[in-house]
Amino acid sequence: MQERFADEELLKEALGKGEKEAYRFLMKAYYKKLSAYAYNLCQDKDLAEDIVQNVILRLWRNREKTLIANKLSSFLYRSVYNEFIDQYRKSKEVIALQKKHIESLSSILEEEKDENLNTLIKVVNDEIEQLPKKCKKTFLMSKKEGLTNFEIADYLNISIKTVEAHITSAYKILRNKMAKYTDR
Repeated sequence: MQERFADEELLKEALGKGEKEAYRFLMKAYYKKLSAYAYNLCQDKDLAEDIVQNVILRLWRNREKTLIANKLSSFLYRSVYNEFIDQYRKSKEVIALQKKHIESLSSILEEEKDENLNTLIKVVNDEIEQLPKKCKKTFLMSKKEGLTNFEIADYLNISIKTVEAHITSAYKILRNKMAKYTDR
């Protein structure tokens, strides 16, 4: 078999006629070299093998129409390169579509997140308004105005322990009321 196809013109003629032995010879003689070339182009072993298989399959399907005017090896390497370019263009389009899809989803999720956050903030503020009067005042002085427990105790003329108790109580009430709005 190898001796018969050693003459490139006979090999090209046999490939054009669809002789299976010619294709076996082609696979044996060129598959590894073409795969290595394709791998150097794409840096992906599976994609490289797909590229080479596509080239050989296309050669088989179009065997009657394909005219190999130059050296067979030049034709095959050029075909592998062209297939790589086609695959690259297709993947680039897919990546652009995926990127658009992700951007759209992110935008929608961000809007939902903002709405949820605004709703949650409103609910927290409403629940703070429902706190007992002294508890609410102490809590707001601590969290909204940023005063220390000592400063609050001095301003309200109460003990630090009472300030701590009011703040602890406020957190406990808020935590219980907010449990239905959070994952906890």
